[in-house]
Amino acid sequence: MPKRAKISRNLFIVAAVGAVAATIALTMMPKPAEVDLGQVSRGDLAVTIDEEGRTRVRETYIVSTPVAGRLLRVELHAGDEVTQGKTVVAKMRPTTPAMLDSRTREQAMATVDVAQAAVRVAQAILNAAIASEELAEAAYRRTRSLSQRGVESEASLERAEGALRASRANRETAEAAIAMREAELANARANLNGQYDDGAGEIGGLDHSQDIPLYSPIDGRILRVMQESETTLPVGAPIMEIGDVASDLEVVAELISSDAVQVREGDPVILRDWGGEEDLRGEVSRVHPFGETKYSALGVEEQRVRVEIDLLSPPEERAALGHGYRLEVGIIVWQANDILLVPASALFRENGQWSVFVAEEGVARLTQIEIGESDGVLTQVIGGLAEGAEVVLYPSAAIEDGTQVTPRVVN
Repeated sequence: MPKRAKISRNLFIVAAVGAVAATIALTMMPKPAEVDLGQVSRGDLAVTIDEEGRTRVRETYIVSTPVAGRLLRVELHAGDEVTQGKTVVAKMRPTTPAMLDSRTREQAMATVDVAQAAVRVAQAILNAAIASEELAEAAYRRTRSLSQRGVESEASLERAEGALRASRANRETAEAAIAMREAELANARANLNGQYDDGAGEIGGLDHSQDIPLYSPIDGRILRVMQESETTLPVGAPIMEIGDVASDLEVVAELISSDAVQVREGDPVILRDWGGEEDLRGEVSRVHPFGETKYSALGVEEQRVRVEIDLLSPPEERAALGHGYRLEVGIIVWQANDILLVPASALFRENGQWSVFVAEEGVARLTQIEIGESDGVLTQVIGGLAEGAEVVLYPSAAIEDGTQVTPRVVN
């Protein structure tokens, strides 16, 4: 009995030592690293330049006052539809000019007197020019007659002819001066009579009791009303802005200049986050050649270039979109279909080359690849990877060539 007990105790000790050794061995063995895996697949890729944009009506029309006068209260409001040449958008009532004060009237009358005196001076100069011309003409005829008989020389005849031409030019100048002085006199009289009102109630033959209707210049909608209340306005004061939202709407985006150089007229555009369920389609119509210095919200100085985009989606798909609305612009500068793609998060640089870790039978294999275009999420694979290969996403510094890996379990 004692001998059997001793043998059993020895076996127990050996088993315990073996279990401890196995536990230590398992503890010391490296565990496979848990990683996220992605797959190389074929698909479509589009590289876009994304920026915030604003809608605007390409050609807006400002209805302004044609004459100085009183604007009657505007009955239309922003959003109302108008028809060219038919819808009366506003009415004006011209006012009589203010009566001149005594000092201004005296100055106007003095200006008329000065203009009359200038006319008389010009008339006197004309009379003198006419007399000089007649004298020069008589001298020319006499010299020509004597020259034909050989009494006067040819040079004398030429001098007489030159004097006649000079006198005629002086007479024409004097006549032109009279016409100019008479015009100045007429202007002075009009200034005096036109500004001075004796209470007749008319100006330029227009009855003040008649309103002047202002018609819409286009078919469209009123975008905004600048002056709604009844008031007195000068000539050219803006009243309202009208535009055709349905057919003349475009999108304007201001790109950083380094992005703008990649954009070409005709590039397709995706318009997102405008408020509708579906994205809208557009096309770049113009890239401005002039960049402007702008400051970002953080105060960073940037060179921005304006890009204009035509809306290709029909008006019924964007009926709620108006002038000055915000949306997101995605300008497609490159796209391809059915190409090999790898998640961009799997890429990293190794010795100056783009590389990935390919998971093969639980082991990470460092693989150098050649890539093309990328949209930030997916990247085009030109060489080095095959379709269906599994790659490690977001590889950490702990992952090396030959490291054992296992897919991460998501609870």
